Amino acid sequence: MAQNKVIAGEYEGSLVMGFVTPGIYPNPKQPPIELTKDNVLNYEVITEEHRKSAASGIARGLVGGALLGPVGLLAGLTAKNKGTHTIAIEFKDGKRSLVEIDEKIYNGFIQKMF
Repeated sequence: MAQNKVIAGEYEGSLVMGFVTPGIYPNPKQPPIELTKDNVLNYEVITEEHRKSAASGIARGLVGGALLGPVGLLAGLTAKNKGTHTIAIEFKDGKRSLVEIDEKIYNGFIQKMF
């Protein structure tokens, strides 16, 4: 089961909720940071193929390093469960996060990117 959390980078530990308009909830007293094309500059889905194409955990981490640098290295080391998606996100304000989300939130996220 996906954590639906930010697992590294800015907003680490924050919940990711909402499958109509997904958002990061860093503070319950503030509105969420919506995961839409208005806020997200770039994103990369870390796939199983990325992991299989590399020979070691360190090499797998280098795939994520292309977008997030050191934070992306963690992408190659995270466990991949069925129905769980790991996404490296770069926001328009320059902040970066690595999120782990379930299928419902992932589908909402992908829809909002177009």
